Amino acid sequence: MKDLKDILYRVSLTATIGNMDKKVNGLAFDSRKVSKSDVFVAVKGTQVDGHDFIGKAILQGATVIICETLPTEVLDHITYATVSHATKALGIMASNYYESPSSKLKIVAVTGTNGKTTTATLLYQLYMEMGYQVGLISTVENRINEQVIASTHTTPDALSLQELIQKMVEAGCTHCFMEASSHAIVQERLSGLKLMGAVFTNITHDHLDYHGTFDEYIKAKKMLFDRLPKDAFALTNADDKRGMVMLQNTQATKQTFGLRFPADFKAKILTNSIEGLELDIDGKQVWFRMIGEFNAYNILAVFGTAVLLGEEEEEVLMQLSKVPGAQGRFDKITIAGVTAIVDYAHTPDALENVLKTIQGVRTGGEQVITVVGCGGNRDKTKRPIMAKIATNLSDKVVLTSDNPRDEEPMAILREMEAGVNPVDFKRTMVIEDRREAIKTACVLAKPSDIILIAGKGHETYQEIKGMKHAFDDRKIVKELLNLIHNS
Repeated sequence: MKDLKDILYRVSLTATIGNMDKKVNGLAFDSRKVSKSDVFVAVKGTQVDGHDFIGKAILQGATVIICETLPTEVLDHITYATVSHATKALGIMASNYYESPSSKLKIVAVTGTNGKTTTATLLYQLYMEMGYQVGLISTVENRINEQVIASTHTTPDALSLQELIQKMVEAGCTHCFMEASSHAIVQERLSGLKLMGAVFTNITHDHLDYHGTFDEYIKAKKMLFDRLPKDAFALTNADDKRGMVMLQNTQATKQTFGLRFPADFKAKILTNSIEGLELDIDGKQVWFRMIGEFNAYNILAVFGTAVLLGEEEEEVLMQLSKVPGAQGRFDKITIAGVTAIVDYAHTPDALENVLKTIQGVRTGGEQVITVVGCGGNRDKTKRPIMAKIATNLSDKVVLTSDNPRDEEPMAILREMEAGVNPVDFKRTMVIEDRREAIKTACVLAKPSDIILIAGKGHETYQEIKGMKHAFDDRKIVKELLNLIHNS
């Protein structure tokens, strides 16, 4: 049991009703998870409002209610406190409850449209290689050293985040590298978190279904840097035209990385092939297992972060050259001379980057066959753009279902098809069933051809009408290439 006043330390309360000198058991913002003597925080979510479940939480045993608006019925034996932002309050309370775990290790948050997962994962892999105890919070998975914990969101909710970091502290972790999504930043899920640094990778068209406008999306990313303390660092991509915007109001130490413009951490691409990258970083020539210019940026971001955290440059580069990169990010599979690349590219910019990378490592007359779809219940404006990019940069394109969620797959595909130029119709197919689409690409491919399967990357499911069905692009393309080309 903990003192309520200790849990509410640094929380801005607008009003209180009832006994504040209470002992409480735990915190919850989901009424189904409330236990006896818990504090229930009524959070307004995108789908449901926690205020509608205050009564249920009390029946479950909650003795303290934190809310933005008091319920119409106030009970004598319950303590109520109002706040202006319940999720922000939840983060601070969770930090207090778990005794400020983020102050006991070095946490670096990575934000941007593309490259978050790769950058955070590379940092985790690098620090593991260097012998540290390390935590990872990412879209693909969460990790505490070698222990894998399933990931449901790019950035967990405020309560789960603090609990996860506390477990990292208990496991002896000295560092944690995490993705910070724009949704999480705006929703205050990082509230109560002490950061040692933040990294900005890039920003392009995405999540406008949530943020409304591109300006609001930029502001969401910038909030992360605006809130950094003086003893933290802010590392940004100098080559991204919004990169320097991120540094405008930050108190943190300002640092940059890039390939083109002057930067604190700079590299030059010497070799870019299907086998990997050779970079010149600060006069040192290093070979990396990853492919493409976009990965050169990710590598630079990781290098800069590690140096800013106090590591030796040569040690960082030596260990970084060994790491494989993130699962589902430019995963290369070669069977019977056909190369399949599975990538999470689900934004126009990410798809263009991957396809331009493939074009850049082509050696001759090989075909590029792209299988791509767009998710349902997400930004519709990018659908025709994605299809146009695919047809512009591929020899053949198969438009297919991604995660349709609550939408009709064919309706999504028709919206994508609207972006295809009439002259490209002959080399563009629409196949709703994703397995059949991948099979078609495998049949069309000849030895030396390259198949790009874009959009789902690391995911092992397909989400249709509220159900997640087992579906792993990597497993399916391996199976089909073996069946078609090795039988």
